[in-house]
Order: sequence, then C-alpha cells, then structure tokens
Amino acid sequence: MQVADAIRSRKSVRRFRPDPVPRAQVERILELAAQAPSGANTQPWKVRALAGAARDALCRAVSAAAEQEPQRHHAEYGYYPAPWFEPYLERRRTMGFSLYDALGIARGDRAARERQALRNFQFFDAPVGLLISMDRRMNTGSFLDLGMFVQNLMLAARGEGLHSCPQGVFADYHQVVRGLGLLGEEEILVCAVALGHADPEAPENGLVTARVPVAGFAAFHGFDESAGG
Repeated sequence: MQVADAIRSRKSVRRFRPDPVPRAQVERILELAAQAPSGANTQPWKVRALAGAARDALCRAVSAAAEQEPQRHHAEYGYYPAPWFEPYLERRRTMGFSLYDALGIARGDRAARERQALRNFQFFDAPVGLLISMDRRMNTGSFLDLGMFVQNLMLAARGEGLHSCPQGVFADYHQVVRGLGLLGEEEILVCAVALGHADPEAPENGLVTARVPVAGFAAFHGFDESAGG
C-alpha cells in the first residue's frame, strides 16, 4: 500500500469483526510505529497489547466503572478546551451528530447514546486493544512524540490490511487500568487504540469526516509562484 493510500484510507472504525490478529502481526505494526521521531530520540512510548482473556478482563473492569461511577474517573491530562469555542465546537457537534445519524440514534435518545459510548470500552469489538502510556516525568513535548507514534501505528495497521480507532476516553479510567497491573504508578495513560478487521457492513464504519482544505489552515510565504507545481 502506498503511503498516500494508507493515510486516505485510515479512519476511526467503531465496529470490528471478531477475527483474531496474531501477535506476530501486532509486533510488526509496533516495530514500524517505533520508527516515529522523538525529541533527543527519547522514544517515550510504552504499549500494553491485550488480546483474549486479558483484553476481556480489562473491558469488564472499565465498563463496570463507566456504568456505575463515571463521575469518579478523569484523565490525568487535559484533552479538550474548557470551555469549547468556535470553530472547534461546531466541528465536534458535526462529528457527534453524523455518528448518531449513521447509527440511527435520535438526537434526544440519551439512553442509546450512552449505550454507544459504552462500546468504547469493548474496543468496539476489536480483538486487540493497545494501551499507550509514558513516564509522567516527561514533559509536553513527549505528547507530540506519542502522537507521531500512534499515527505511525495506525498507518502501519493499514499496511497490514487492518483498521484501528484511537480512544482517548480510556485515559479517564487510569485507576482501573492501574489496579489490573497494566500501568505503573510512574506512568500516565494517554490513550488506547482498538486494532482489528473492520466490519464492512456496520453503518458507523461508512462515516467519513470532513477535512478543512489546505487554504483553511495554512499560509504560504516566500514561494516563487511562477515555479508551478
């Protein structure tokens, strides 16, 4: 697969087939992901790859916490702005409404929305869940490094014919993850990634999110306009 094809075909898949993903395939993906750049070659990423009974135990524990006492659980870092502001608020709303529309969930159906949210903690049925963390003593720049690592991971998965879904929401439940022995006290849980074969029949997997064109986010200075392409 060409790099451009991998980038354009990558999307957040929210329903996977149960087909297993062999450990050797996950190791190949992680080896490629680890080619990501990092400041001073610190390579701050840490990964726990879960499948089978280990994955199921994590899903049960986090799902129970999310259902019974979600208000007690918060990530150890801030992801979104508080309060939201434009244009980001509208992009967030559009994304959410588009997903619920694809699933046939009415905007006022809070119970259905909560059920869909809980599917996060089943890794959307993916057979492999990856927990991504780093040492909490690292600084803000290491979050950039982890982002590049996760992007490499998702593109490498496409090269293997697999799909993925990055899941920041798992970071809220770091206490549960730590209680299962899957996170050290010195680590901060940054996100999880669901990994597996996409279910092509799932309506939510047909969702394609819009992207702002280059002219909407980039400015060019000093280019020779006569030089062409």
